[in-house]
Amino acid sequence: MLIVTGANGKLGRDVVEQLLKRIPAEQMGVSVRDVSQAQDLEERSVRVRHGDFVEAENLLHAFEGASQVLLVSTGILGDAGIRQHQTAIDTARKSGAGRVLYTSHIGSSSTSYFPPMVHHAATEDLLEESGMRHTSLRNGFYASSLVGLIGDAIQTGELIVPEDGPIAWTTHSDLAQATAVILTEKNWDGPSPNLTASEAIDMEGVAAMVSDIVGRPIYRKVVTDEEYRAYLTAQGFPEVRIAITLGLFRASRNGDFAQTSNALADLIGRPPLTLRDFLKESLPL
Repeated sequence: MLIVTGANGKLGRDVVEQLLKRIPAEQMGVSVRDVSQAQDLEERSVRVRHGDFVEAENLLHAFEGASQVLLVSTGILGDAGIRQHQTAIDTARKSGAGRVLYTSHIGSSSTSYFPPMVHHAATEDLLEESGMRHTSLRNGFYASSLVGLIGDAIQTGELIVPEDGPIAWTTHSDLAQATAVILTEKNWDGPSPNLTASEAIDMEGVAAMVSDIVGRPIYRKVVTDEEYRAYLTAQGFPEVRIAITLGLFRASRNGDFAQTSNALADLIGRPPLTLRDFLKESLPL
């Protein structure tokens, strides 16, 4: 049985929907913290069980009979998040799963300025130490994150951000389709090829793109990191989120998210959704 964790989240649910196009529902199980939010899947014959990365016993029940486990990153950073991923990996091994797949990132690095990338690198190390067959999915940067960075620029006409570098903004829907293909067709071991959109775009390019979409000028205003910190603080952002956001820009300046490849397009059999088309669908116009 193929087990998907985090199936109530955006990426996890999209993967499940893609898998339902490829394998019988009876061959799939989901591990979710709130089973009431996955009742529609149960009605479609997907096995739904409560699973929480902090509860090894319940998680083992959720992973029962697993042939493969897709471990969707919890998004919890620091030691607490690493402990949760360790529990999930240990539980997958105890369940007898033949392979664990993990939603990592193209920028995964223990020395990254962007804290989530350090978290991904540590989890990849845990997978390597586990001795299990595993695949780290080197996903491109989620395009949905860009909508938050654009913020109120459509209203103000100014996209206020620090110096940055190109990012290969990649959609959840494309990555979910690719993940379903990898789970059912690819026996990759270790890091996957980079799974990214076809182009990397900086914030200057984003501003120009948004201008075209909304039909009025959106100017990209470059500020220092400290000015950006003050700007976010004035909007009420907590310090933890500010530090993570600043880390994103520092890492992008380092070129950490600029790599692109054809691997995603090859997996899904078509060009990935362009950032322009994604923004047309996603921005509050």
